[in-house]
Formats: sequence, C-alpha cells, structure tokens
Amino acid sequence: MAERTPPDGTGSGIGTGTGGGVARGTGGGSADGARPRWWRPAGPLSWRRGRVLAALAVLIAALLLLHRQVPQTPGRIGSLLESFLPWLGPPVLLLLALALLRRAPLALAALVLPAVAWAWVFGELLLPGTAPGPRELVVVQLNVSDDNADPEGTARALAAADPDLVALEELVPGSRAAYERALAPRLPYHVVHGTVGLWSRYPLSGDRQTDIRPESFGDDWNRGLRAVAATPRGEVAVHVAHLPSVRVTPRGLASARRDESAARLAREVAAEPVRRVILLGDLNGTVQDRGLAPLTALLNVPERGFALSFPRAFPLVRIDQVMARAATVPRIGTLRVPSGDHLPVLARVALD
Repeated sequence: MAERTPPDGTGSGIGTGTGGGVARGTGGGSADGARPRWWRPAGPLSWRRGRVLAALAVLIAALLLLHRQVPQTPGRIGSLLESFLPWLGPPVLLLLALALLRRAPLALAALVLPAVAWAWVFGELLLPGTAPGPRELVVVQLNVSDDNADPEGTARALAAADPDLVALEELVPGSRAAYERALAPRLPYHVVHGTVGLWSRYPLSGDRQTDIRPESFGDDWNRGLRAVAATPRGEVAVHVAHLPSVRVTPRGLASARRDESAARLAREVAAEPVRRVILLGDLNGTVQDRGLAPLTALLNVPERGFALSFPRAFPLVRIDQVMARAATVPRIGTLRVPSGDHLPVLARVALD
C-alpha cells in the first residue's frame, strides 16, 4: 500500500521549525539570522526598509530646528543640547553610511531633512568672509588659565597677531607682570580689575569694575570690567567678563549661576551710554545656549567661523565670545598658544 503524503505538506524531511532539516523562516541557517534586521546588508532597494534610520534622521532635524522648544527641566537639558548643537552633524554622516549599506531609499530621503536643517543653522559660518575694511578692529579674547605654565610665551603669541584689543581672564598676581611686559610694546594701555584685564592699542578711560556676581557669591568675586577705548573711528565701550563655570553632572547641566551672571551683564550692557560696545569674555556658554539669550538679544554675534576654543587639547565648544553693538563681527577664528586650557579667539569687529 502506497505511503500517503500528509495534507499539510510536512513530509519528505522538511520540519516545521522543531524537527530535523530546514526550519521555516530561518533563512536556511544563514549567519545573517543572528544580526539585527536593520543592520544586515540588503538586496534590492525597498521603501519598506530603513524606517528606524529615517526616524532618527527626522529626530535630528527636529532638534536642530526646534532646540528652543526642548524644555530646561530636568537638568537644563535644553541648554545642554544647545551647547553641543553643531555636533548633531556627524551623526547624519553615520546614518547616511548605514542607509547606503541597507539600500534604504526611505532613510536616504529622510536624511535630506537634517542635512538641510544643519546647513540652515550653521552653514553660514562656513562661508568665506569679506575682506577686512578700514573701520575694523582686531580683537583677541583668552582665558589664560590661573595655572598657565608659560605666561610670557602666551602673551607673545597673542601680540604676534597684531591686535587692537586683548581681553584676558584668570589673571593672577604671580603672572600678571609677565603679560604686562610681553604686551606693552604693541598694546601700551591696559586696565585690570580683579582677575580680568584689557590691553589696548588706543588710550583707555572711564574704567571701572562691573558687578556681575550671582547673589550667592561674596564681594571678593570680581570678574567684570568696563573701559572706553578712544579708537581712530571714535569711542568704543569695551566690556570684559568671565561668567561662572558650568558643570555637566549626572543630574544635568549646572548653569544657574552662569545664567544669573549673564542677566546681570546684559543689564550693564543695556545701560551703557556709549553707542558702540564690544563684549569680550569667557562666557562659559555658546551663542546658541539660551542661558546667554539676554546678551545675544542685545548684541551681534560672529557671522563667520566656528572658532571652537575649549578644551584646548580637543576643542568641542566656543565658550570664549566676541559680541558687539553698533558694530558687526564678520569673522572669528582661533590662535595657537603654548599653554593654558583655552584657545584664544581672534575676531574682526566692523564698527558702524
């Protein structure tokens, strides 16, 4: 009597996933079965593939364009995002490589969004600047570090850039004389209040300490000054400031005191009677960080250049800032110095 084939087609050695032979849906025992589906190199193009990559691309675009909508709580997460906002660009390149590997047209199409968003927010900084004009000042800003191992070498590197104004922070009594000696031949005028100083090619007047202390800080905390430089293009009020440090902790970004000090500094700038103003300082924040919004609402920020200044060994952010009122900052860049934990930033300031 002939053997009958079972109606469900499970004969002839083909198992249902539990017996010997080839199990259904396992791809014939291919090693690819051990990889996540989104990672495996794909065959023909498919619009159903790459949905996770597409979602990540849309998320990055949203963060770039809507970063102001990210809440500050918990942990001032909005300011933390804005501090490193340019670094949302490199992940786009990683997603592009994965989308090509997966042959996922959906992901490739979605990646246009973060690419355009990044270019919209930061692309202008990469454009070539205009030629220097006759109404421009060259200014340098540097936190020299209170434990700088080579203050004279640092000062010589700054003087070699032939600036009109140099602002320094974290000046300590033991090194102040070294900066004065090295900068005096090119910048004969200077004022120092507390741990901040200003050196100038042009005469300075009306210098005073500015009180930008958070309420919880004592009277010995003195990190702000104001002076008027008599430039050939007219008087310019120069404010130099070193705002409180911020820290990234397990609870988020500790920046409340920095934000309070920024608001006090903004009130000083708003009350400045001289029309033209230049602000130089270690503000411990980027111009995208909403903690500095009281200042960026009053002053123009650099139009070209990233000038990442901190940390010196591998710069990730620009927390050393040059801003101006009744003037623009056409370009900003960095200089090299032999010591310290910041890079100096050098900017051109075009007076109106």
